[in-house]
Amino acid sequence: MGASPSRIIPWAVFGTALLAGCAAVEPVVPPTDLPEVRPGYVAGYLQPNQLPDTVAILPPPPAAGSAAAAADEELYRATRRLKETPRWAQAAKDAELRFPKATEHFSCALGVAISAEATPHLNMLLRRVRMDSSRANDKPKDHYKRPRPFMVSKEPSCTPKSDAAAKPDSYPSGHASIGWAWALTLAEVAPEKADAILARGYAYGQSRVVCGVHYRSDVESGRVVGAATVARLHADPVYTAQVALARKEVLAAWAAGSRPALDCAAEAQALALDR
Repeated sequence: MGASPSRIIPWAVFGTALLAGCAAVEPVVPPTDLPEVRPGYVAGYLQPNQLPDTVAILPPPPAAGSAAAAADEELYRATRRLKETPRWAQAAKDAELRFPKATEHFSCALGVAISAEATPHLNMLLRRVRMDSSRANDKPKDHYKRPRPFMVSKEPSCTPKSDAAAKPDSYPSGHASIGWAWALTLAEVAPEKADAILARGYAYGQSRVVCGVHYRSDVESGRVVGAATVARLHADPVYTAQVALARKEVLAAWAAGSRPALDCAAEAQALALDR
């Protein structure tokens, strides 16, 4: 038996209203310019109560006298052989988190010159992810107050000008969390380059051990913080919209033949010294 008009009309009206409601939803348009909340830093995507509880997520740093602490120290001593090598110089470069220089870290892996002018959405994406993944480290850093390797060994790091102002907040590594969050985000922006991007993200964390400012366990925990931050970011519509727009910029840059103005071969050779 066919449905009566009294049953058909209400659903038709409902469907029309639903379509009208969908049409009224404004698309998310992420900004490409934001005021700085402190010199060099713009606000992230997440509110403080949206950040992952990284004290709850992470275990404590290795206890003194433990096998894990011994492994940390062993790798620190082993990486001292890299002092004054191209890998040491690359670790010093990787320490830079200020923009626009920070855009260079993943340019070779991505195969694109990143800038506020040429790739505004990609540039802003990296700036805002940096802030979120950095803030996600604050609580465990303040909670554990682990001395940094160069503080214990009394040896200079690869960034000696920063040593005097450094705090005993080695665990977890903020740079490693930022670098891994960048890598995960960029792998979504450019899945065609995901392997190279993730390898660069891993090496970026290793630079902190080479530099002498973090132990291996600090870096490993930093990557967990970065991943936890990106997991939260996936629920943010502005972040996901900016990822999509950044992808369009990257595809356009590839099509136009854009190349990073860096010596990518030298970077690859320096990073190969880790192996």
